[in-house]
Amino acid sequence: MSSAASRPTAGPFDRGHTDDLMAFLTASPSPYHAVATAAERLEKAGFRQVEETASWDGTSGGKYVIRGGAIIAWYVPEGASAHTPFRIVGAHTDSPNLRVKPQPDLGSQGWRQVAVEVYGGTLLNTWLDRDLGLAGRLTLRDGSHRLVNVDRPLLRVPQLAIHLDRGVNDGLKLDRQRHMQPVWGIGEVHEGDLISFVAAEAGVDAEDVSGWDLMVHAVEAPAYLGRDRELLAGPRMDNLISVHASVAALASLAGREDLTYIPVLAAFDHEENGSEADTGAQGPLLGNVLERSVYARGGSYEDRARAFAGTVCLSSDTGHAVHPNYAERHDPTHHPRVNGGPILKVNVNQRYATDGSGRAVFAAACEKAGVPWQSFVSNNDMPCGTTIGPITAARHGIKTVDIGVAILSMHSARELCGAKDPYLLANALVAFLEG
Repeated sequence: MSSAASRPTAGPFDRGHTDDLMAFLTASPSPYHAVATAAERLEKAGFRQVEETASWDGTSGGKYVIRGGAIIAWYVPEGASAHTPFRIVGAHTDSPNLRVKPQPDLGSQGWRQVAVEVYGGTLLNTWLDRDLGLAGRLTLRDGSHRLVNVDRPLLRVPQLAIHLDRGVNDGLKLDRQRHMQPVWGIGEVHEGDLISFVAAEAGVDAEDVSGWDLMVHAVEAPAYLGRDRELLAGPRMDNLISVHASVAALASLAGREDLTYIPVLAAFDHEENGSEADTGAQGPLLGNVLERSVYARGGSYEDRARAFAGTVCLSSDTGHAVHPNYAERHDPTHHPRVNGGPILKVNVNQRYATDGSGRAVFAAACEKAGVPWQSFVSNNDMPCGTTIGPITAARHGIKTVDIGVAILSMHSARELCGAKDPYLLANALVAFLEG
């Protein structure tokens, strides 16, 4: 195990890291908040923001770029050459939820409602009868943005009473358009009501708001669960567990001049709907940042090719822990357990990017950190999900390995993991980034 000074929190697991994760989850109800929270933590570690529109220099130290709900951060040690390879941890900031439509004011039968659209592969029933807040960003007429977070009970998607649907327990069928529109009051519906309310919450005039990216979130706080509090329940674990761990790992390396790689955090938006966005893994953001870093240090295309050839990326996303009530849905020889350490995700059809050599890289990092790890592969009869891993590997020609923390209730409004696993993941990421 490497020195305690390089760990995200010193000493053995004492819940300090997981307590901090709970604060991170609460502060990050939208991708834009997650990026702002990550940037604030990196700033405290000495990182500085650089603008994409500015000219970059080749100075050493920690830097980061923000674009919408995505952030790329990297640390250049003193004396790094133009062809120094990168060690990248990839993650994503978005989670499945309900997002506000362009004309949000809706109503029926004397109820005031908010028109929402389903984002990503949401478990719809988990949003029913739950107290919901509203968060995201407002775009003002001058092109600037203002974050807003109404983190109190504001909305609710009411379920139909069992008396009016006696067969509901034999199979709930939700219509995404008719059944998922939340209520937020009673009375007449007036155009502009919602945005006027949100603008006031953000401290701006509604007339100055020209656009918005708003989404609902469960306001119940993250909490330890179980007799011995060995479990953690909370929102947006997919995939803010990985964002938080990678920020902690990268920040812990600030000031280290003995690194043989350039450590990088790449947290993208829109993974949950295919990554096809300028802030997604399908976009050019990561490649542009890595190339500009090479060229800013006086490098040539040859240096860029050498750096990319030696680069490795860990695509860190949540995976499926074995479910006690549905064990038959898992592969019979691969049953990842919570608090068993991070999982290595494998799929020979390239839904995950891991191969044998990537497995060796991950195993070496876990061994160095003293962290146990597990393997995950899907049941052959179950379709396999995917991540930013194969996209990163194919788009940039970078060796990529898919890993993550095993959880239950993935894509629910509230997910469940082992309380120790986030800390184990962070320690493995430190060892990987150290090289």
